[in-house]
Amino acid sequence: MDLNADLGEGFGVWQLGDDEALLELVTSANVACGFHAGDPVTMRRVCAAAAERRVAVGAQVGYRDLAGFGRRHIAYEFAELRDEVLYQLGALDAFCRAYRTRVRYLKPHGALYHAAARDETQAAAVVAAVNDYDPELPLLCLPGSVLAQLAQGAGLRVVAEGFADRNYLPNGQLVPRTSPDALVTDPMEVARRAVRMATEQTVVATDGSVFPCVVDSICLHGDSPGAVAAAELVRAALIDAGATPTPFT
Repeated sequence: MDLNADLGEGFGVWQLGDDEALLELVTSANVACGFHAGDPVTMRRVCAAAAERRVAVGAQVGYRDLAGFGRRHIAYEFAELRDEVLYQLGALDAFCRAYRTRVRYLKPHGALYHAAARDETQAAAVVAAVNDYDPELPLLCLPGSVLAQLAQGAGLRVVAEGFADRNYLPNGQLVPRTSPDALVTDPMEVARRAVRMATEQTVVATDGSVFPCVVDSICLHGDSPGAVAAAELVRAALIDAGATPTPFT
């Protein structure tokens, strides 16, 4: 089972999360590309550290929204969003190449992640950008989403993702960030949820119902409270359950 985390989300002198510690625990790093967070110095630093640890680097592309951390919806035209996603891919890939590696996959961030899960125009823009960049590049996204369907239809490799530190609605969607119960903050509970996804391929929704959650990668948010402690427990629990963290790429 792949274990991924959002990294490189600081900006300038403002640091968010412990990138170095998380890179010792995860197998894939979703690196911010400068639009919702990150900057050239941060991107280089995280790419260098990931290459040293043989952690797969993925481009975490988002809206051009530093002030809102990419969590505010933007109604983009197709071509503009396609080109902004492609721009971010190229920027991160330049830093990967400096360390003899490359961008291994793409994952949308925040509001773009949720919009592309249901909006055909935005999902199609992401798919078009990936096709322009490299049709062999995997796309990490919510299983069953519009983005997953369009990507599969275009012949792209789709990697299904689950969230151990986020709560789910009964319909399989994530609880909105605006809700007080959006996050799972107890590290032990995060670990239990990760093992359940990896071994039983199910998740428990906020109403107590259980639904299928067949995923190839489990995400932990680097900016969540106690992210490192949760990642340590998740990694150990997955190993104990026979689902040793391994990159999907």
